Parts: sequence; structure tokens; C-alpha cells
Amino acid sequence: MITFDSLTLKAFIEESREFLTGSRIQRIQQPTRRDFILTIRGFDKGGKAETRKLYININPQYHHVCFMNKNNEEKRLIEIPVKPPMFCMLLRKYLENSKICKINQPPYERILELYVETFNELSEKIHLCLAVELMGKHSNVVLYNDDTNVIIGCAHNVGAEKSREREMAGTLPYVYPPKQKKMDILDYNGEIDYSRLNTDFYWFSKSFANQVQGIGIEKLRDYVCLKGISPVISKDYSKYSLFAELLNDSIRQNSVNDMLDNYYAYYIEKDKYNTLKQHLETIVNQKLKKACTSLGKMEKQLEKEAASARYRLYGDLIMANLYNLKDFSDSAEVFDYENNRNIRIELEPDKTLKENANKFYKLYTKSKTSSAKLNELSDELRNEIAYLRQVHYSISIASDIKDLLEIKSELLPPEKKQTQKQTFNLPLELLIEDCKVWVGRNNRQNDYIVSKLSKDEDYWFHIKDSAGSHVLLRCNDPSDKLIYECAKLAKEYSSAKLSTKAGVIYTKRKYLKKPPKANLGYVTYKNEKEIIV
Repeated sequence: MITFDSLTLKAFIEESREFLTGSRIQRIQQPTRRDFILTIRGFDKGGKAETRKLYININPQYHHVCFMNKNNEEKRLIEIPVKPPMFCMLLRKYLENSKICKINQPPYERILELYVETFNELSEKIHLCLAVELMGKHSNVVLYNDDTNVIIGCAHNVGAEKSREREMAGTLPYVYPPKQKKMDILDYNGEIDYSRLNTDFYWFSKSFANQVQGIGIEKLRDYVCLKGISPVISKDYSKYSLFAELLNDSIRQNSVNDMLDNYYAYYIEKDKYNTLKQHLETIVNQKLKKACTSLGKMEKQLEKEAASARYRLYGDLIMANLYNLKDFSDSAEVFDYENNRNIRIELEPDKTLKENANKFYKLYTKSKTSSAKLNELSDELRNEIAYLRQVHYSISIASDIKDLLEIKSELLPPEKKQTQKQTFNLPLELLIEDCKVWVGRNNRQNDYIVSKLSKDEDYWFHIKDSAGSHVLLRCNDPSDKLIYECAKLAKEYSSAKLSTKAGVIYTKRKYLKKPPKANLGYVTYKNEKEIIV
């Protein structure tokens, strides 16, 4: 991944200068402590009024600035908090409805300066500057008074313990970062050491220096002067370049802004996808471990309760031998007519024979009730384990962030599901032998297939005794080959994908039933057939 450099910022400013100069900041939002969105109303090159969203990201890994399009805004998964942060409130107080009178980039710096005109509480015109510093881990957004050079507020305060040369906080003077000991290639006429290009000269980041290895000094000067800009992104999205001739096997972009927007949106979406996937897997694995542990304990308890039948037998034997046993005895020798042998029963000496017999009957009744409850809870846990394994499988095959968001909404507590905005991807639709086939990739899509999409005469396929997708075939008279192809799909989209052979069950939709209060995507079936794939 390429980091945002000063030359790219220079190209972005030159491209956006006409739109930004004279435009107005209509709205300010701060989704996270490192993201800012400025809704700006200005005029395009044709003089037509236009509204754009200026996206500022000061994340050390993805620091950049660009105008977002709607598609890339969705990729970034931007969620506006109900209660805005304090710095956002400060920016709204000073900058909303203000006019941008000038934009600037300090020489060689990765700082975008938006100079604005606005009015204070006394209706006096004041001049402010919003400095967007895009400098890796030192990235920041600073609002200061251009007339007095005093900082009003910043996204991250920097104290003396963090930086001896440049403190950043309200009421302190705003100063630029210390100048680097580099040269401007426009003023240089000597030999170039390409291995030190990024350390000897301004405008050359490490990635850009690697792209221009061996190119003559006159061409390098043209690049620095932004002559012949043709922004591109490599097809694998590993690099971008302002100049198409420097990057082979690339995708041409319409503008510098489109290059930045598409490139960083791709990595932000990828990062959020991986983070969310790992988070969901952790949640499901914790629940699965807890359920399996509980089931193991219950099964051990059921084994103990299974021996409780002897309590009934002891009670029956004591009552059958009342005539030849004595009350208040320590034990009783009786003949076990069920097992055809003599046994010794330990008794409580302070109780009569009838009281001892009643004690054994009570223990038997209690054990019987406990066993019934344990069996019920064990069945619930087995269903929950099967459901969690299905969810875990759905997470593993999720193709994009929207699939993961569906699973996330499914795992929410019931009270949050009602308030959470539901996202929904349609099941995968295929065409086999001119017949439609649908494949669900998570429980919500599986439920949609069974509840909404299917008809009584459709055929339903599922892997046997494993987590997998629901496969639905719509065909009046499917051939054996078509049924086998659908069975192969059911195996492919299941946790048994890598198995040498697996059983796939299928039946008509009319033989499926969704039990009341069952988990999403859970169904029972009858009249099924099995195919070994």
C-alpha cells in the first residue's frame, strides 16, 4: 500500500482549487475521532452549483483527503454518531456556513490549509484556517485564528511529553513542522543518487522514488511540476501513480480525486471486512465454547441421574419387606427380585422403614424431574451449537462486508434488532440447464429462500449433519443430472466442502416446516432422499 505524499496532495489541491475557492461549508460531521466529513457547496467548471463531501482521514495507516462518491462512502461504512464529539461541535460553531476564501499547501508539506471567512458573536468578520495535517502517525486537524495565529482546537492535543518542538493545544500558537534538510530538484543540477532520492529531495516519497528509478532529471522536474498527469491504480490495488507511464498493468482514473477515493476506499473496506470478520468469529467461538462446555456438564449429570432408578427399586424392596425388617436399623438385607440377587440397602437409623422408603421415592421423583429438565436443556444446547456452527460457516464464506453486517445484525440481542437498520443481500442466483437455482450464504438468506422465495414444488437441498447453505431448485421435472449438480452445490457451499464424500439430502419445499421460535434458517423436513457426493 502507498502512503499519501506531498506531491499527491499538491496534485489534489491544483485539481480542486477552482471548486473549493469561494465555496461554503454547509455541514460538518465526525464519524470517528479520525474521520471528518465536510459537506461543501460550490460551483463546478461549468458554473453549475454542486455539493460534494470532503472526506478527511487522519488514521496513521490511511491518512488522506478526497471528495467521496456515494459508492465509496458505502464502502467506508460511515456511521454518524448520535452525539457528536466535542471537536466536531467546535468546528460546527466556527466553520458551518463559512466561506472558503483560499486553499494552500505550505512548501513541500503534507498540509492542506482551508482559509475561511466567518463572523464571531459580535458579527465581526474573522479569518480562520483549518489545517489538515496528513503526516502518518502525526496526522491531525487543527483550527486556528489566522489573524492571531492562536490555535482554537485540534483533533489530537500534543503535549510536551510527546513533542518537544511542536506542542498542539488550544490557546497555543500554531507553528509549522520543523523543515527537513532536503533540496528542491527544480534548483538542482548535479548528479542524482537514485538510492537516496527520497532522502535528498522534496516531493519524492519512498514509493514515488521507487517508481522513477533511472529517469532523467528533466523528466523528474516535469513530474514535480505535475506536467502530463494521468492518474492510475494498479489492477491488484497495490499501488497508484499520478503518471500512467510509471505503472504497468493499471486502471486509468478520471481524476486525481477518483484515484484517491477509489484506492483508499478499497483498503478501508478491506480492513473493516477483516476486522469485523475476526470480531464475529471471536464472538461465535466464545458462544460455541460455552455451549459445548455446558452440554458436556449436562451429559455427565445425566449419566449420574440415569442411576437414579435404583432409588425406586430400594423403596419398592423396603415396602415389600416391611414384615421381616425392623424400624430404626442401619441397613437392610433384602432379595432383589429384578436382578435375582441379595443386596444390602443403607438406611438412616433415626427413621422408620416407611420413612426410609419415602426418602428413596422422593429422591427418585426428584431425579426423574431433573433428568427431564436436563434432557430439554440438552436438546436446546444441541440446537444452539448447530446454529452457531452454521453461523461460523456463514462468516467463513462471507464474500463482502454486507454479508458480515447481515450476520452481525443476526447476532444482536432481541431488543437491539428492532432498532438496528437491517441490511440485506439477495441469495446467489445461478442458471443450470435453463433452471433457476438459489444458494443462501448465511442464515438470513437461507430464511429468505425458504420463507419468501420458494414454492411448494421447488426442490430443497442441504448437506447432511453439517453446517451449509440452503440450495433451492426451481424446475418442473428435473433430470437426475440436474439434481446431482444441485447436490454438488450443496456440498460445495458447506463445511464438508473438502470432504472426500458427503451425504446431501433433498426434498420438495412443501415438506419443509419452520418450527415456532426457531433460529433463523432452521427447518425440519420429511420425505427426504439422500445423494452421496
